[in-house]
Amino acid sequence: MSNTNKRYNEEFKKQIVELINSGKNINEVVKEYNIARSTVNKWVKDYSSSGSFKAKDNRSDEENELIKLKKENQRLKMENDIFKASGADNGTKIDVIKANKHKYSISAMCKILNISRSLIYYKKVEKTCDSKLDNEIISIFKKSRNNYGSRKIKVELSKIGYIVSRRKIRKIMSKYSLVSKYTLKQYKVHKTKYNEEKINNLLKRDFKNKEKLDVIVSDLTYVNVNGKWNYICILLDLYNREIIGYSAGANKDKYIVYKAFANVKYPLDNINILHTDRGNEFKNSMIDNLLKTFNISRSLSKKGCPYDNAVAEATFKIIKTEFVFNRIFKSFEELETSLFDYVNWYNKFRVHSSLGYLSPIEYKAFLSEKKLS
Repeated sequence: MSNTNKRYNEEFKKQIVELINSGKNINEVVKEYNIARSTVNKWVKDYSSSGSFKAKDNRSDEENELIKLKKENQRLKMENDIFKASGADNGTKIDVIKANKHKYSISAMCKILNISRSLIYYKKVEKTCDSKLDNEIISIFKKSRNNYGSRKIKVELSKIGYIVSRRKIRKIMSKYSLVSKYTLKQYKVHKTKYNEEKINNLLKRDFKNKEKLDVIVSDLTYVNVNGKWNYICILLDLYNREIIGYSAGANKDKYIVYKAFANVKYPLDNINILHTDRGNEFKNSMIDNLLKTFNISRSLSKKGCPYDNAVAEATFKIIKTEFVFNRIFKSFEELETSLFDYVNWYNKFRVHSSLGYLSPIEYKAFLSEKKLS
């Protein structure tokens, strides 16, 4: 059932319109984001015609004139209803405004009666614990999908004006039983066979100061789908730690890697280097031909050395903890939908300490502004 009462910001609406315009099926968008079909259709129509989602930008001249007349009529009725209170004391004015707030705008009535809006909303309260801070911490934790610990919550609080110690944050988290997934038990990695291909390590553990799409790293991990092991593959841009391609499949093979490349929204011929470990899924004619077609150079980690692909390893630790751990997907379709949603959140909203506590998309914007300045 779609959530008709939920409010969506302009950025979210643009993202949905971009998905539709890029060819994504509207049925999938409606299902995955839980939005009414009529709402999505209206967003696409409004943005296509005016470039705006605001109602005032999508009205006809006749509709604007009708709204103007209605407002004027409403103002005259309001002045007639509350005129007698214009010479009364503030207490009486407040009572009149509260009695008519279901009919008229509080701001408009305050203006006519020459009284501050703050008097309408003022309530004398006794000093209690900082429940507002508690609520902010709970909200940040839930928005992080139960992933953030005290360090990242501290950073997020500072963005909205709160200077709070990690000790206090941990105390409040303990009070409400907010336990980060990172405190839970991790799994052990299964060992697999390596390919013995003689290809150099072009990356040489130099993971910083890369240009956009200069170096892409990749890896796979397993997930539980209805009691059976399935796999996910990601392609990560070292430029801003953005997941630019991803896929899911029943087997750990060349097809899941190829599918991840097919999911990349950027031109593949802009990629210079693909760096991976020595998994056999990356060594086959299908992937070799793909890399040759788009002139992408290969780079391989040294056998048995995870540090050569440390960024991909670290990213998969995040994914295993936040997306996979202690979770059984009911179907492959649920896995794909959930992965789509997680990647969207990871790229646009999840903050990373290595990026100065910005999300990959925010960090990319920051770097672009930095280059222009």
